[in-house]
Amino acid sequence: MNNQKKTAFQLIFLFGLVSLFGDMVYEGARSVNGPYLKTLGANAAIVGLVAGIAEFLGYAIRLLSGYFADKTRAYWWFTFLGYGLLISVPLLALAGIWQVAVVFIIMERLGKALRSPAKDTILSQATKQVGTGIGFAIAEVLDQIGAISGPLIFTVLFLALGKGGRSLADYQQGYALLWIPLLLVMFCIILAYRRLPDPEILETSVAKTQGTDKLSKVFWVYTFFTFVTTLGFANFALIGYHFKAKHVLSDAQIPLFYALAMGVDAIAALVIGKAYDIFKARRDNEKAGLITLIAIPVLSLFIPAFVFSTRFSFVLAGAIIWGIVMGAHETIMKSAIADLTPLKKRGTGYGIFNTAYGLAIFIGSAIIGLLYEHSIPAVIFISIAVEIAALPVFFILKKEALTGRT
Repeated sequence: MNNQKKTAFQLIFLFGLVSLFGDMVYEGARSVNGPYLKTLGANAAIVGLVAGIAEFLGYAIRLLSGYFADKTRAYWWFTFLGYGLLISVPLLALAGIWQVAVVFIIMERLGKALRSPAKDTILSQATKQVGTGIGFAIAEVLDQIGAISGPLIFTVLFLALGKGGRSLADYQQGYALLWIPLLLVMFCIILAYRRLPDPEILETSVAKTQGTDKLSKVFWVYTFFTFVTTLGFANFALIGYHFKAKHVLSDAQIPLFYALAMGVDAIAALVIGKAYDIFKARRDNEKAGLITLIAIPVLSLFIPAFVFSTRFSFVLAGAIIWGIVMGAHETIMKSAIADLTPLKKRGTGYGIFNTAYGLAIFIGSAIIGLLYEHSIPAVIFISIAVEIAALPVFFILKKEALTGRT
C-alpha cells in the first residue's frame, strides 16, 4: 500500500470516527427532543413545526454552504464551524423554557447544513485513492455505530434512574452526558486536519483530467432521479407511528426495530459500496457504478406494503429492506456525487444533492402523513407508484452515464 493510499484510509477512518461521535451527540438528542420539549411545556403543534423547520433548514442551507465552500476553498473551516455548533446539543441541559430549547435544536441542524457539503468534499477526495464506494461505506458503518449508540445513552440512563415518568432534571442529565462525545468529535477533526490539511492532493494524484468545471447533464439527471425515488420513501418516524397506532409492536420493540434497520444499513453499505466500485473498474468508467442505483427503486417498491402491514413477519421484513435502502442512500448516492462532479464544483454538487434529497423527504413525508390519516392503502399505492415512476428516470440516467457526453 502506497503512502497516499495509507493516508487516505487514515483520513476516512478519522472522519468515520467524527461521524460516529457526532451521531452519538445529535442522534442521541433527537431521540428525546420531542418528549423534552413536551416536558418544557411545548404542545404537539410546536414540536411538529420545530422538527419540520429544523429539518428543512438542515438541508436547504446546504445549497449555500456548498457553494461558498467551493468559492472560498475553506472546506476545513466549514467543517470545524459546523461541528462546533454541536455545542448547542449539550447546552440543551441548560434550557429552562421551550423557546430556548428550540433555538438550540435549530442551531444543531444549522451546523449540520454548514458542515455536510464541505465534509463530504474532503471525504470524497480521500475516497478517490481507495474507491469511492468502499470509502463512503467505511464511513457509513462507523456513522451507524454512533446512530445506534447515541439513543442508547438515554435508554441506559433512564433505566438506571428507575421506573416512572422522567423529570426535567433526568433529561438535562442525559444532555449533559453528551459533552463527552462532543469533545471526542472535535479531537478527531483536529487529528484529521493535522494529518492532511490539503486533502485535494489525494484526488489530483489519481484523478483523470476533467475538461470542464461545469456540472454535467448526468449530474442533473441523477439529482432528479434522487428526488423522485426519495419522494416515495417513507421515513421511520411515520413507520414507527404506524407500529404504535395500530399496536403492531410494543413501545420497546419500535426502537429495537430501528436499531435493527441501522445495523442492516451498515452491512448493506459495505456490500453496495464494493459493488459500486466493481462496476466502475470492470467498465473503466467513473460513472458505471450508477448501475447499482437500480436497487433503490426496486427494493423500495416492497417497503410500503410491508411496513404498513399489521403482521409481525411483514413489518420485520419491511424494516430489513428499509435498512438496505438506507445503506444505498448513504453510500451510493454520496459516492456518485464524488464521481459526477469536478473537484472545483464538488461542494456545490453536494449542496444541490442534499437540498434535492431534503426537499423530497419534506414533501414525501408531508404527503404520506396526510394520506395516512385517511387511507393506508392510498399510502401504499402512492408510494409504489412514485417508485415505479423512478424506474424510467433510472434508465435515462444509465444511458447518459454509459454513453452520454458530460
